[in-house]
Amino acid sequence: MTDLAQGLRLRDDFPGVGDWHYLDSAATAQKPNAVIDAIARAYGPDYATVHRGVYERSANMTLAYEAARRKVAGFIGAGSDSEIVYVRGATEGINLVAQCWAGTQLKAGDRILLSTLEHHSNIVPWQIVAEKIGAHIDVVPLTADGQIDLDAMRAMITPQHRMVALAHVSNVLGSVLDCRRSADIAHMVGAKILIDGCQAVPRLAVDVQALDCDFYVFSGHKLYGPTGIGVLWARKALLDAMPPYQGGGSMIDKVTFEKTSYAPAPTRFEAGTPHIVGVVGLSAAIDYVQSVGLDAIHAHECAMVAKARAAIEQINSVRVFGPDNSAGILSFEVEGVHPHDVGTILDETGVAIRAGHHCAQPLMRHLGVEATARASFGIYSDDSDVDALVKGIERVRKIFG
Repeated sequence: MTDLAQGLRLRDDFPGVGDWHYLDSAATAQKPNAVIDAIARAYGPDYATVHRGVYERSANMTLAYEAARRKVAGFIGAGSDSEIVYVRGATEGINLVAQCWAGTQLKAGDRILLSTLEHHSNIVPWQIVAEKIGAHIDVVPLTADGQIDLDAMRAMITPQHRMVALAHVSNVLGSVLDCRRSADIAHMVGAKILIDGCQAVPRLAVDVQALDCDFYVFSGHKLYGPTGIGVLWARKALLDAMPPYQGGGSMIDKVTFEKTSYAPAPTRFEAGTPHIVGVVGLSAAIDYVQSVGLDAIHAHECAMVAKARAAIEQINSVRVFGPDNSAGILSFEVEGVHPHDVGTILDETGVAIRAGHHCAQPLMRHLGVEATARASFGIYSDDSDVDALVKGIERVRKIFG
């Protein structure tokens, strides 16, 4: 499974790829036929609502919906499916924790600890709640090669820090966090820790209990599943103590005009008709990824990055960011050329990369750039993608002299 040629074979499972050199998987992954077929069935002959219908098809869809919750729990090593909350994506999961845990547990003067490389989705929700309650945000610096500096975190954390929120894998640098050590540091002062797993779950085996975090979030669309569905995992005791995020149907126990009582977690956090088909698609995506094996996926993507890095670093006036062992993601800068121009020229040769600040403007300022070009690999990537990327960058250098 770790042979680079394996990606070429899997490429045929993805109708959206074909001969296209798609290197933007960190933004959103292409979908395999197994997921597309599952979604088509769920919207077609299997379609019905969940939880409310007494007819057979509704009952069957409800069984599939809740079976997916159990599958997700097993996929990330949760202790129980009652710890799995369906959300629209990691962004909503982080906002839910910020509002329903931090917003009710923190007080004026408390502190929140983030890192320099966080995605805006793991910055702005904490700023909103901090401004509301009078809490303060501190930022852990990075090491020289672009990893969260856990020695610095250990030195700067205090009992006033109540919440720590860090990315498992950087969406810009591909650097991988030592989650267990970061959790140990947070728990040393009694803080809770949330891990943003968006870039980790598609390429690393995750066991939330072994990581010893308190909250973990990820999105389905980066895991080869549909958009609009994601997962918040939290320790059961934390979920049980949190008030609901939104009000509406399904999340209630009893409603009167005088008072409403809420359903137990996770139902109390899933107001309204859920993204039923999204859950079905997520379940199919997990099946697909597990059929290949996350260890194989990680090894494959690391090999792709290593090959691309070695070739790109040989090109004059190209700067590569991040650690040598980055996971599936490679950001770079072509001296004197705006990343948008790099992306446009690469697109002309059939290579799709990301160009911009990648929703990580504080990290861009730390790197001393306005933006970077980013190539991110997936399960369908192969040698031809690396070759096309390198040739495209060489063409950029020729055009801009």
